[in-house]
Amino acid sequence: MPIHPTAIIDPTAEIDAGADIGPYCIIGAEVQIGARTRLMANNYFEGPTRVGEDNLFFPYSTAGVASQDLKYKGERAETRIGNRNRIREFVTIHRGTQGGGLVTAIGSDNLLMAYSHVAHDVQIGDHVIMANGVTLAGHVTVGDWADISAFTGVHQFCRIGRHAFVGPYSVVIQDVLPYSTTVGKREIGVFGANRIGLERRGFETPVIEALQTSFRLLTRSKLNTSQAIERIRAEVPPCAEVEELLDFIHTSERGVVK
Repeated sequence: MPIHPTAIIDPTAEIDAGADIGPYCIIGAEVQIGARTRLMANNYFEGPTRVGEDNLFFPYSTAGVASQDLKYKGERAETRIGNRNRIREFVTIHRGTQGGGLVTAIGSDNLLMAYSHVAHDVQIGDHVIMANGVTLAGHVTVGDWADISAFTGVHQFCRIGRHAFVGPYSVVIQDVLPYSTTVGKREIGVFGANRIGLERRGFETPVIEALQTSFRLLTRSKLNTSQAIERIRAEVPPCAEVEELLDFIHTSERGVVK
């Protein structure tokens, strides 16, 4: 396997023969790195950490380091990273804690841009984009195909729904609805369906229109949430995406951005 002579690798690390470890990388105990994953240079990994195949880590990114949570007392916790992710410069990924299930997990086919942060016990799905400087606090959940724009901060325990688009510099302190376009600093709000993203991903026009009508009833009708849901069930043609939206609202513990 191509391992640069300046790399420092713990004897207990498991590096696939097809992986590529660049100069000045440090790989600690109980780190597993899959086939064709490349660490370009100056990357730092601590275990237990499992990294899948075909990932690309740009210089100065870190994974599996201890949480910044003051409740973390060194308990054994993991970091799991899937396949085909691109992790850009100075990205920080922290391992889990006792209070969050002991696992921080990132799926596959994600792009984490420079200086983004994944805190302890975060769960990220697949095909997610986190732009420069996005900060996820502990216990945040990000659904598949979510797109979070630059310098957005997400409060602990919040959820970002599937296919949501979050605009730049947003301050997220409640759950972001799936399929929505949500933007704002002091007053964050929903601006309708993520129409462009959904069209690019092949969603049919009737589905997008059903979601758009649902968001209009939720955010523009001056109805409370319960009343808006009743109207949606009565007036919007049923589809799986609208049902997912309503279920997301029903299961929210922090409330949802409207």
